Amino acid sequence: MFLLIIGAVLAILVYVPSFWVRRVMSSNSGEISTLPGTGAELAKHLIERFELDGITVEETNPFQDHFDPRDQTVRLGPDNFNGKSLTAVAVATHEVGHAIQFHRREKIFELRKRYLPTAQALSKVGVAIMFAFPIVGFIVRSPIVIGLVIALSLLLQLAGALAYLIILPEEWDASFNKALPILIEGDYVDESAIPTVRKILKAAALTYFSAALANVLNIGRWFMILRR
Repeated sequence: MFLLIIGAVLAILVYVPSFWVRRVMSSNSGEISTLPGTGAELAKHLIERFELDGITVEETNPFQDHFDPRDQTVRLGPDNFNGKSLTAVAVATHEVGHAIQFHRREKIFELRKRYLPTAQALSKVGVAIMFAFPIVGFIVRSPIVIGLVIALSLLLQLAGALAYLIILPEEWDASFNKALPILIEGDYVDESAIPTVRKILKAAALTYFSAALANVLNIGRWFMILRR
């Protein structure tokens, strides 16, 4: 019963932020004819305005909006690339915010460069070890060794989740120190829409936080399976 309660709490912790992020993005994705351009057009305009030489914009898969520092590319999902909505404009500006961090070589951008690959690697290795658990259990019948394998997997996944949380300041900077001032000072959206834009930018900043919570829930799910 205790484990079920823990699992339920973890599920709620993951579901609420993820649901809120999806709801904010989707509820503000309707076309607004008065906007001067699409998300992609705004991103290209801002790249030119801030003289981000070498930065390009391209379309990517749905819900995979990001700035890739290796290819120096702002990538936007189809709805945000082609759409003229508050979500498209805010997300595009958020990703350009990351491009500005990169182009200016700001220290805060080092958080992503340093910890995001680490977070992804730790999580993948932890999950791989967990999937290999049946084989290890069959070959090695020592309860101590099996326990160490399980502990290693859980620790790696937990470390991956914590590493995701480390980059939150960088996401917040891209949304509220870069994107929001740009949208307000440049009059890219109506003043009445600013509160909504704030919500969208907050949702964009919390994307990795939701991913971190999902990893924690994954840890709890594996733990409950192994307890059976």
